[in-house]
This record gives sequence, structure tokens and C-alpha cells, in this order.
Amino acid sequence: MRPTRRRTWVLLGSAAAVAALVVPVGVHVAGSGGAAGSEGSGTRAPSPEPAGSECRTTVEGSLVIAYCHNPYPSLDHVRLHTECTRWWDVDGDGAAVVVEPGRTVRLQDRCWKEVATAWVTHSATPDAV
Repeated sequence: MRPTRRRTWVLLGSAAAVAALVVPVGVHVAGSGGAAGSEGSGTRAPSPEPAGSECRTTVEGSLVIAYCHNPYPSLDHVRLHTECTRWWDVDGDGAAVVVEPGRTVRLQDRCWKEVATAWVTHSATPDAV
């Protein structure tokens, strides 16, 4: 009877060792999204598709030029905003321009004297820009 008890203890000990090694791996996989949904609903929210144009803005004296390229399959509406340094110089908010997929547009504005800052805003719809 003695060899049977020893085998039983060895089997129980090896099962406990395997469980001690496997359970943390399973918990890690479940916590990192490997399991179906972390909210308990069984589904995950889809990640949004990338969208928007990439714009490069340059300022040369009183002239602002921005090139915006849209590499994504959705439309993007861009608008150039220019803030002038002088208090009497009128700041400019350009009209929204549609950038179609795979296209590049040029936006341009100027101040009478120096440009303080210039930036481009993006929107999926022209009203929200």
C-alpha cells in the first residue's frame, strides 16, 4: 500500500504545480483582452477607423501656407486659422475646404505685418469646423 500513497501524493503535487503555473497565465490572457470582452457582454466595441488629414504649416513673414494630405478613405474638412501679432491686424479664419481621400490641398492666409500663430482644424462635417 505504501507505493500507492506515494504515487497519489506525487500526482497531487504535480497537479498543484501545473495549476500554479497555468492559472496566472490564464488570468493574464483574460485581463489583456484575450477573452471575449472585459465588460461581461461578450462583445468588444469596435475601434474607430483612422481619419483626418496630415497638415504641414509654414510661416514666411506675413504669409501662412498649409498643405493638408488625406491618406484615409473618408472625407476631411480643414480650416486654416491665422492669428496676427499686431492688435489692429485682423485675425483670419478661413473657409472649410474638403480634402478628398488621397488628395492634397493648399490653404493660404496672410497678415498685414507679422504672424503670431497659425493652425489647422479638422472635422468630418463642414458645420463642426
